[in-house]
Amino acid sequence: MFGFSLQKLLVLLLIVGVVWYGFKFITRLQQARDSEGKPRSRVRGRRPPAREPRASTEVEDMVRCPTCDAFVAARSTSPCGRNDCPY
Repeated sequence: MFGFSLQKLLVLLLIVGVVWYGFKFITRLQQARDSEGKPRSRVRGRRPPAREPRASTEVEDMVRCPTCDAFVAARSTSPCGRNDCPY
């Protein structure tokens, strides 16, 4: 009456199984990427996680190191490891 046959049911079960294991595989790939710390591409319709507000919004002055020309924070300078570093 409805045209059900054993072959059609087996093909339907096979398709459902392929889709099921395909989603499991994609989920494992996304979890592996997340655990590595790599940013993943943004999925349409998904909102990015909310960012926490920063504790301090103070601006700190930077000073150029005359030896290596790198900028360091003026209040918390530390030596860069070079012999002629003034900090």
